[in-house]
Amino acid sequence: MPAPAPTEPHRLPGGLTLRQAGPADLDQIGALLTARGEQADAEDHRLVVEDPAAGWESCAVVVDGDRVVSTATLLDEELELAVPGRQEPVRLPAGQVELVATDPAFEGRGLVRELMGWAHRRSAARGHLLQVMIGIPYFYRLFGYSYAIDIPAHRPLSRPPVPDALEGHVVRPATTADLSEVERLQGLAQRVSDLRMPHSPPRWQWLLDRHGSTTWVVERPAAGAPAQVVATGRTTAPEDEPVLAELAATDRAAALAMVAHAHQCAAAVDDPSPLVVWDRPGTVTGDVVDAVCGPAPTQAEQYYVRIPDGVRLLDELRPVLQARLAASSVEAPDEVVLSTFRSHVRMPVVGGRLGPPRAGGTMQSPGVHGGAGVAPDQLGPLLLGPHGMVGLSRRHPDVYPGPHADLMAALFPPVSADLLTYYLP
Repeated sequence: MPAPAPTEPHRLPGGLTLRQAGPADLDQIGALLTARGEQADAEDHRLVVEDPAAGWESCAVVVDGDRVVSTATLLDEELELAVPGRQEPVRLPAGQVELVATDPAFEGRGLVRELMGWAHRRSAARGHLLQVMIGIPYFYRLFGYSYAIDIPAHRPLSRPPVPDALEGHVVRPATTADLSEVERLQGLAQRVSDLRMPHSPPRWQWLLDRHGSTTWVVERPAAGAPAQVVATGRTTAPEDEPVLAELAATDRAAALAMVAHAHQCAAAVDDPSPLVVWDRPGTVTGDVVDAVCGPAPTQAEQYYVRIPDGVRLLDELRPVLQARLAASSVEAPDEVVLSTFRSHVRMPVVGGRLGPPRAGGTMQSPGVHGGAGVAPDQLGPLLLGPHGMVGLSRRHPDVYPGPHADLMAALFPPVSADLLTYYLP
């Protein structure tokens, strides 16, 4: 039986129905999200579905008659992977599932599985090549996701900047008029990473309008000229666990001013908690974080990734793979073979150029065919993660480079990442 279209109502066992949400569901969805999460979740949901850039087609519900008992929302994303030697990256349209909640009385009935199926069908219909998300530990591995991309290190502030760090600067909440400068600063900060995911244009406005976090700008007044935006950052509510994330700046003084302001906000509440600052290695703000923060916790933190069609994704990544091959001194064989054991991919090499990938069947011993092996749940980490073929092969017995180890190391190196998401992980 074919899967229902993303917007087609779908009958579930027990008299339940999965369907696209609509305006009449808004209050019930908000109440459910608040009961299972936070009040801000209801506001965030409203901002998404009432914006024509996303709309009600981004949200689905499971209903028992007129009662909303489960919900999920799919956001549009775009990942950018740098191509060595080329200014323009490869762009990978992606989906992100957020705002998932189920009434406790209806848990254990597979409703999230049904909603994830809806989200993945909708994602495919929108041309997404993969899905990326933040989620509770382990749970989303049940739906085909793997941990793949490092989340920025959360480093506790240990040497707060002196109050003088704010002198010559004005820190205020960002406005719509600031967005072009904020986006520019974020673009500069992300440029040092191989894999980037900027905020989408509609989400920038949602972030300004929401109360669950605050986006700030740091201005530096100049005599006889308009003040310049020299830094930006995003903070969570100081009465919770205060976090300064998405810190980007033109210079060290501007970054220190943003950290000093966030520290003052965190310290101004009763029973304050220490401020935690996201690290961005290789940037101006990364140097500041090194100077004022302690080491990050050793607990691994990663984004989930789901790759529904590895052949299609590899084809989109061919410009990246080709540039990596050309930049190496490796002499490639007649074809590149990559097996996920139940299936495999062959990419011909003609005149040093990689041809389109071709899918094949079961290949349990890829080394015999001159290929590499990678377990299906490690394909995302291989293509987008921080370890590359060499690092993954040291961690997982079912990932190995095969007889052309130098080639596989060149094609699949470690990938640094900087992803901006609606919610701060």
